[in-house]
Amino acid sequence: MNTHKSGRHFLQIPGPSNVPDRILHAIAHPTIDHRGPQFQKISEEVLLGVRRIFKTSGPVLVFPTSGTGAWEAALMNSLNPGDKILMFETGHFATLWHNMAKKFGLKIDFVRTNWRHGVDPQVVAEKLSEDLEHRIKSVNVVHNETSTGVASRIAEIRKAIDQTGHPALFMVDTISSLGSMDYRHGEWKVDVTVGCSQKGLMLPPGLGFNAISEKAIEASKVNSFRRHFWDWNEMLKSNENYLYPSTPCTNLLFGLKEAIAMLEEEGLDNVFARHARFAEATRRAVRAWGLEILCEEPLEYSSVLTAVMMPEANGADSLRKVILESFNMSLGNGLGKVADQVFRIGHLGDMNDLTLIGTLAGVEMGLERGGVEHNKGGVAEAMDYLASS
Repeated sequence: MNTHKSGRHFLQIPGPSNVPDRILHAIAHPTIDHRGPQFQKISEEVLLGVRRIFKTSGPVLVFPTSGTGAWEAALMNSLNPGDKILMFETGHFATLWHNMAKKFGLKIDFVRTNWRHGVDPQVVAEKLSEDLEHRIKSVNVVHNETSTGVASRIAEIRKAIDQTGHPALFMVDTISSLGSMDYRHGEWKVDVTVGCSQKGLMLPPGLGFNAISEKAIEASKVNSFRRHFWDWNEMLKSNENYLYPSTPCTNLLFGLKEAIAMLEEEGLDNVFARHARFAEATRRAVRAWGLEILCEEPLEYSSVLTAVMMPEANGADSLRKVILESFNMSLGNGLGKVADQVFRIGHLGDMNDLTLIGTLAGVEMGLERGGVEHNKGGVAEAMDYLASS
C-alpha cells in the first residue's frame, strides 16, 4: 500500500497557518541562555517590534501560551470576581471566551446573534447608555471570529463607547486577525488586546499576547483576582530589562523576531491589502460555484478566512474528507452551531496568488468528486480577478 503523498500538503485552515522557511530556520537556532545578554538583545528587538504590529506605543506582554491563556490573562488582571461585562455571541470562539469568564464568577450580559453578523456598535451604545450606575466594567469583543469569517468593526465600537461617556474597559480578541487585517490598538483606544502566534504572525502555536493600556495597568494594580503565572505586573517588572519572570519560549521568540521582519519588509499596509485581495478572490469563486457565504454583511467580511455554507443542511465534513484524501488539502471544519454545515477556507499568512488558486482548485475538484451541487467556474472567476487586480 502506498502511504506516501507526493508534493506539499495544503494547510488551508484559518490557523495554525503555514510557517515560512525563514521562520523555521530562525526557530532552529540553538537555544541560548534566556537570562544572558545575547537573548536580552533579541528580546528587546521583539518586545519593541511587536508593538509596531499591534500599532501601540504601550507594552505588549508575551506569555508562553495559546490564545486561551491570553484570554485568561486579560480577564484575571483587569477585572474583579463578580464584575459585570458585556460580551457578544458572534461565533464559537466568542462563546468560549464567555464560558471562561463565567467560570471565573464574572456576570455577563451576553448578546445573542445568529453568527452571521459581527458586533452591532448601536447595541453597544444602547447597553452602555442604559447602564447609568456603570456596573458594566468591560466590553469584550472578538475582532475576527475564526468560526464564521465575520469581522466586527472595532473603530465603530470604540466610537460608540466614547459617545456614551461610559468608563468601561475595552477588550478585543485579535487572535486570528493580528498581522492579517488592519488593527490599531492605540488609535482605537483598546485597553486589552489579546493575540497569539499561529495565525497572521506565521509562527507555530505557543505565544500569547496582551497589549495593554495605562488604564488597564491601573486596573490590574487594584483588582482582586488571585494570579501568579498570568500576573501582568510581574511581567512588566521583568520586561523593563527585556527579561521574563519565568522561562520564555526562547526559540519561538527567535521566530517572532523574523516574523516581524518579514511583515515589515512587505509593509503592513501591503500585507493587509494582500489578504483583502485573496479574500475577495475567494468570495468570487464561492459565488460562482453558487454557494453561500456565511457572513451576510459585506462590511464585515473577513480577510483571513471565508466560511462557506453547504447547499444542504450538513455534509461539510464529508466534503472536507474527500478533499483531504483526494488532494491532500486541509480545510477548516464547522464549529459549534454550524458544525458540519460550513467549511472554512483559510487565506492568511504566507500565501501568494498561486497558493490561493491551488486552494480553490482543490475545493472545486472536491465539490465535483464529492457530488455537491454547484456550478463550475469558480477558479476561473478567481483567476480573472487576481490577474486584473
